[in-house]
Amino acid sequence: MKIGICGCAGRMGRMLVEAVLDGEGASLAGGSERAESPALGQDLGSLIGRASLGQFVTGCVSGLFDVSDAVIDFTTPAATVAHAALAAEHGKVLVVGTTGLSPDDEAALAAAARRTVIVHAPNFSVGVTLLTALTERAAAILGPDYDIEIVEMHHRHKVDAPSGTALGLGRAAAAGRRVALDQVWCKSRDGHTGPRPAGEIGFATLRGGDVVGDHSVVFAAEGERVELTHKASSRAVFARGAVRAALWAEGRAPGLYSMRDVLGL
Repeated sequence: MKIGICGCAGRMGRMLVEAVLDGEGASLAGGSERAESPALGQDLGSLIGRASLGQFVTGCVSGLFDVSDAVIDFTTPAATVAHAALAAEHGKVLVVGTTGLSPDDEAALAAAARRTVIVHAPNFSVGVTLLTALTERAAAILGPDYDIEIVEMHHRHKVDAPSGTALGLGRAAAAGRRVALDQVWCKSRDGHTGPRPAGEIGFATLRGGDVVGDHSVVFAAEGERVELTHKASSRAVFARGAVRAALWAEGRAPGLYSMRDVLGL
């Protein structure tokens, strides 16, 4: 499978380039960057500290879709929406790891997925995907007597909060309880908040240093506490998962899929 990378010069983009080059069953189709990026024209091999590949960072995203079987996109919400339209137009697989999408952005992905295959996940780590499935199951089994709190920590440069992964875990917990997350969530607390409402799903956000991503789901009841935790020490786990999703998507019917679909969960 020929895989292209949108946002190839970013921290995650470089990891994705490496994951494609090192993975089996995939080859690098190319990489794109925004029009003002200083990386434009740079050799993709040199970009990641390897020997020259004879492939260069392009500003023509449409051209990247032309030469790719699948494109992996960890960029920004506005760019991702535009890339979804291109994926639908070209009939190419799109793997989306962008976080901070609005309801309108998610609706745009769903509309594009009626014409092509889109795999969208807030986190492509196999471990986090398993954590999400376990969270939904635990929420269903433990029931309303257990308060649910989701704690996440990321590096100081992350721009959205709570993280997309934390929100994904919250949606899983809400699904286990058969409620809508936006009806029960509490994204922040400050001042005199009063007692914790029954059924609330709370979020705590920490930022600092170079933390790749830590997530914990806490189920707290009278007399006991259950905690499910995942800690990522390298972005490589997200990149490998995204490439795995792209390979899985080949030959699938158009639709909007998740990493849980990829893993059969």
